[in-house]
Amino acid sequence: MTATLPVPAYPEPRGLLKGKTVVVTAAAGSGIGFAVAKRAAEEGATLLISDFHERRLGEAAERIGAEVGTRPATCVCDVTDEHAVRALRDAALAEFGRVDVLVNNAGLGGEADIVAMTDEQWNRVLDVTLTSLFRMTRAFLPAMYAAKAGVMVNNASVLGWRAQKGQAHYAAAKAGVMAFTRCAAIEAAEHGVRINAVAPSLAMHAFLAKVTSEEALAQLTEKEAFKRPAEVWEVANVMLFLASDLSSYMTGEVVAVSSQRA
Repeated sequence: MTATLPVPAYPEPRGLLKGKTVVVTAAAGSGIGFAVAKRAAEEGATLLISDFHERRLGEAAERIGAEVGTRPATCVCDVTDEHAVRALRDAALAEFGRVDVLVNNAGLGGEADIVAMTDEQWNRVLDVTLTSLFRMTRAFLPAMYAAKAGVMVNNASVLGWRAQKGQAHYAAAKAGVMAFTRCAAIEAAEHGVRINAVAPSLAMHAFLAKVTSEEALAQLTEKEAFKRPAEVWEVANVMLFLASDLSSYMTGEVVAVSSQRA
């Protein structure tokens, strides 16, 4: 059996996003959204973070300010509400004048067998995970088109490719994120805008641990070649690469952040 490989050292900032304005959705809490927001700030970005939970959003901004040195701007946003999405866009443009990078991180999981799944469960997961991506993209693209520049990075999942019991709604939504990313990228390319996505396999954070049994987490971890989950900042690193000029020739791509065997 492969031994568990150690977690690498936390990366040193390299100025990947120096001079860039970045908006991150679903950035409160302890998951990938917070990690990518903090890493963006460390890499020199001027940052606005959003989330539907006002208290946790404020706490996330305070934490980034304390750990990085600059407190990001904040905007409460429910990504399932079209008016809130437009308000977020307007707030970002008023704050920065332009948005160079939009990280679409909002998503909702859960576990339910198809025969027991309600319409409400299905619709809620699709709305938060996929339809919100459409709303955010539709809202932010016009200003990027006008600027002839901009980058979007979406958060998909390896479940968009792979099967897992009880995850039909989430997997369908994430497969939709992948397809939407590819189609949106082709539309946006002629306007100088790039759109890509990451597909993490298993990234450990407090919310995942709360909603997933220890047995299930152990089984998922065993499938990973490194025999450990990713740290959320390891996923964030790939998102920052896609947001940066280092990926200037990439668009419409879905990059797996995974140590799973094929």
